[in-house]
Parts: sequence; C-alpha cells; structure tokens
Amino acid sequence: MDSFVTFLTGIGTVRKLKEDKGIGQNSLHQMGNESSSSSLKLQCAFHASFVRTQCSDTYERRTIFALSSGHGRCGVAVIRVSGPASRDALSFLTGRRPLPPARAAVIRPLLDPRSGERLDVALVLWFPGPRSFTGEDCCEFHVHGGSAVVSGVLQALGSLPGLHPAEAGEFTKRAFQNGKLDLTEVEGLGDLIHAETEAQRRQALRQMAGDLGQLYRAWSERLTRCLAHAEAYIDFSEDDNIEEGVLDTVDGDVCALLREIDNHLCDSRRGERLREGVHVAIVGVTNAGKSSLLNAVCQKPTAIVSPVAGTTRDVVETALNIGGYPVLLSDTAGLRETSDIVEQEGMRRARQRLKQADVVVVVVDTTELPTDLTEAVHFLQDYLNKVILHKPDEEWDKSSPRLADWIVVCNKMDLVQVEDFKKLPEIHQEHGLPQVCMLSCKTGNGFDDFLHLLREKVEKMCGNPLAGSPSLTQARHRLHLQNCTQYLKQYHQHRDLDIVLATEYLRMALRQLGKITGKIGVKEILEVIFRDFCIGK
Repeated sequence: MDSFVTFLTGIGTVRKLKEDKGIGQNSLHQMGNESSSSSLKLQCAFHASFVRTQCSDTYERRTIFALSSGHGRCGVAVIRVSGPASRDALSFLTGRRPLPPARAAVIRPLLDPRSGERLDVALVLWFPGPRSFTGEDCCEFHVHGGSAVVSGVLQALGSLPGLHPAEAGEFTKRAFQNGKLDLTEVEGLGDLIHAETEAQRRQALRQMAGDLGQLYRAWSERLTRCLAHAEAYIDFSEDDNIEEGVLDTVDGDVCALLREIDNHLCDSRRGERLREGVHVAIVGVTNAGKSSLLNAVCQKPTAIVSPVAGTTRDVVETALNIGGYPVLLSDTAGLRETSDIVEQEGMRRARQRLKQADVVVVVVDTTELPTDLTEAVHFLQDYLNKVILHKPDEEWDKSSPRLADWIVVCNKMDLVQVEDFKKLPEIHQEHGLPQVCMLSCKTGNGFDDFLHLLREKVEKMCGNPLAGSPSLTQARHRLHLQNCTQYLKQYHQHRDLDIVLATEYLRMALRQLGKITGKIGVKEILEVIFRDFCIGK
C-alpha cells in the first residue's frame, strides 16, 4: 500500500511539472529532442528517476542532505547526501556525467539543476550502500567554504524532488538503524565531536571504535546463553533431551557475570568525570585569596579581587584544561558569620558546591597560622572541621575518605617567614590532614607545585582512558547495569523456588544490557537453544 501511495505521489509530481510548464503529453515525450532549456530537461529526468526509485523494492526512506562540516567561512565545506535518491542527486548536480568510481574523489563542476548555472568546482565522492557511513547510498560534495557557495549548493539540492534537509543527528541515526553503529558507538562519536581535551579525545575514540560496545555485547552473549539453557531446561527437560548439570552451569555463569558487572560499576565514575569534567571547588574564609588563586590558575582576571571582605557573593565557574584533563574550577563565597542575607545565600551555595565537588581546594591565610608547628596543625584541623565542614561540635575525624581528595593551600607565604612552616607539608598524613601546599598568589612562588598536585589528583580520578577495560561514560549505562545486577540477584533468590520466574529475571537482565547497545531481540536466544541442544533432531 505504501509503495502504491508513493507511486501516485510520484505521478502527481510529474503531472504538476507538466502543468506548471504548460506542456502536453506529446511535448513531454519529445522534450529530449527539442531545444528547450537544459534545466527543464534535468528536472523532468530527475522526476522520472525519482518515481522509479520510489516504486522500487529498495526504497526505505527519504533522501536527506546537510552541511556536515562546521558553519562559517572556511577553506573547504563538506555537504553530505544520504538515501535512495543520492545517485540521481549526484548525477544531476554534475550535469548527468557518469558517476565517479566508488569511494574515489574526482573533480567535477556543480550545476544548478534549475538553471544549468555553474555553482562551483568541487571534489565529489560516491559511496554506494551498504559500504557507507549510514549504510545506504551516499554522496559528498567538497565545495569551497564560502557562504554563498554552500548556500547555492544546498538550495540546488533542496530543489530536487524527494530531497529533504536532514534533522539534527539524522545521519548518525541512520547509521545506527542500519547496523553500522550501536548506541555506545553513537555516543562515542558525539563525545568525540565535543571533546576539548586530549584525554576526552582518547576516551571518545576508544568508545567510538567499539571497545565499550564489545564488552557489553560479550556480556549479552553470555547472558543469552544462560537464558537459552534455562528456557530449554524448562521446555524440554521432561523429554530427556537436556544433559544433566545445565542449571548448575547457568548458576555459575550468572555468578561470574554478576561479579564482572559489579567490578565494572565500581570505577569511581572515572569515565563520567572525564567526559563531563572534574569539579574542583575553591573554599575558605573571606580574604584568604580564593579569587586570586582562581585568577592565577586561569591566567586571566576571571574573578574580582578586592581587599574588601565578602567581594565574591556567588559561585564563579570556569572550564579549564589541566594536563589534558577537563576541569570545572569554581570560586565560592567566603565563609564567615554575617547577617547579610545576600552573603548568607552565597555561603549556602558555597557549601552546596563543596558537597558536590570531586576535588576541594581549601585556601588558608598563612598569616593567621601559629608559628609553632604543633599549634599550626591543630589550627588547620579546627579550620577544616568548624569552618569548612561546619561541624563545630564534633571531633576531628582524620579517617574521612573525602579528605584524600582535598588540598590545603596556605596562601600569602610572601608575608611570613618560610622557614617557620617548611615542615608543615611533610607531617600532614600523620595528623590526618589533606595534602598541604605552600604558595603565594602575589609572587607566584609555589604555584607550580600546586598545579602539579592538582593535576595528579585529577589524573587519578579520571585514570588513563587507554589502559585497562573501557570505563563507563554515561549515567544511562550505569542505570541499566545497576538494573541488570538487581535482576541477576533476583534470579539467584528465586532459582530454587520457581525456575520459570527466575528465568524471567534473566530475560529482564538481558533486556537491560540490550538497552545500552540498542540491540534487543529473541532471535539470538532461539539460535542458541537449537545450536547447543539436539532437540527434535
């Protein structure tokens, strides 16, 4: 029925063309032999070809086109066409010359099919499906990057029947639908496009290459085998066609799979932090030098610096590249007792950002530190406990796991005797303090040591994206894997009570894995059943 409607639509298109041009059936038949305009010939020929394409069995969807390179003036712009009418679009924009060899770049003049006017001289490429990015017929026009050239070619493509401007992400969507990419590879491609640091690029390339998808597909295949064996046991065990110990094997495989997924989930969100950026919050009392430290790291006046206490009233955030890793650095309002409601709101936001931060940089005014080393340690403990953590009535807990991700920056070292505090960074561990860094934002002394320490913590949190098994990069992956582990645990709980219900939990676990890669089906289960068991011969 759809093909018939498409056929009528195509006929209506040709009929409308004849009415618009005021020509009859005979003149249309003789049009190729007359000296009428070349644009009319091109349009009629394309309409006829379009009708044949629409009525063919290979027709799947409309043909789309779009500018695939960045917008704006550039040396070369790439315009991509994908769909069943790509062949005809390439033919008619190049003056009906023979198609170039597949996947070979050739130079061709581009003509406007409406007027025959030359638009540009471009490199054109032909990618017959399924060996193309989208898995269907594609062509590309590599034109000069001037806005007038790009606009002219896009308008020419839009004038051809059956061609439509692509929607956002539609080329990649077709690649997924045609089995060229799974969902993890699609997400890797998106991350690669938006990558701003070297580590992000490496992680995105690894995911786009299919490393993460291969891991999840391997788990899906193992779980599919478990499910198939369990279902075979339910359906055919009474016929004595199932060997003994099948369910014991399933139990062992499910336990092993559960351990592997749990280990994969316990990654401290390395991949997600690398993808989104490590959140670093600078906190401390007023006039300790927080804004000065932010400006020094950014190497520009990002925040206002003033001797007036309480200058920063809100969170000032900036994105940075530190050692190839993405960092979101936040300067916060100074912490102190105040009756100013605006400053109180700023402190509330500062404490909220403190709880959300991956790394906390606590800035201390060194001029307030006692010169006695033991007293200085007690001062810092009280400072962290009462001012930063806001726990005035609790004892100092040096075993808190969060302190490992903190850095205490003793600022204004240019105003004190350095020798008095030289050994302070060396004794931080034995007193349960975070790592201590001595510096002066005014002179820059010690600033390189601070950056090195910060880079080490960020790198440790993100890890090496090329080492070990691929990391989780999306909250969506984590949610589906957590659901999967819950269903696998439910299988063990119900296995001895009701094997049918337990097997259903295996099916739901498999569905959760399939949602990550976008491949969900029962065909594979049936194939395993009949491959592994001699049922019905």
